[in-house]
Amino acid sequence: MTPIDIVITYDFICPWCWIGHQSLKASLGQAGMADRARFSYRPYELNPDMPIPSVDRKEYRSRKFGSWARSQALDADVAAAGKRVGLTFNYDRVQITPNTRLAHRLMRYAQDQQDAARADRLFDAVMQAYFAQGQDIGSIEVLVDIAAWQGYDAARVREYLSGTAGEAEVVAQELQAQLDGIHSVPSFVIGRHRVSGGQPPEYFTRVLQAEAANAGSA
Repeated sequence: MTPIDIVITYDFICPWCWIGHQSLKASLGQAGMADRARFSYRPYELNPDMPIPSVDRKEYRSRKFGSWARSQALDADVAAAGKRVGLTFNYDRVQITPNTRLAHRLMRYAQDQQDAARADRLFDAVMQAYFAQGQDIGSIEVLVDIAAWQGYDAARVREYLSGTAGEAEVVAQELQAQLDGIHSVPSFVIGRHRVSGGQPPEYFTRVLQAEAANAGSA
């Protein structure tokens, strides 16, 4: 079967990136295409100037949206959308907003290991650690623990993240995303089709069907 190349441009503090990723995987499963998907991940920092490693989320979100009540209302909408695709958002546990550069470098490390399935699981694990468990994914130690749970060598990951390895590649990919016209995430390139936003599974199903039709007529 012809592989389907899927490129996801994302940020780890974007809940819709997790929701869209889950929706797409559900659609692939329903369409019997899960084994054909070849995922790759391209970083995008929504807040590149975020202090390292993190800031107080309530303070940050209140300032960004005008009030904490407005932020909580948006969180409730996200949690409801996540629940529809089987994801749990525990915003009561999320006390900080992290700088995501380290987490993006971890994904760069994972993809360099040439094990796409494990890199895909790591993506989910980092999202779950932040949105469901409230962990500080701007912390090296937290990221090392997450990677170790996915079978990566903890010492090698710590050494990688403690230096500057992968930094230039992450920055270059972020710049390329902007040059490609991406100014918000998530953004999905599914074969020859581009999808923006955390769309529901039925939307991705239509895209997958169109991609399959294109492949069949090629």
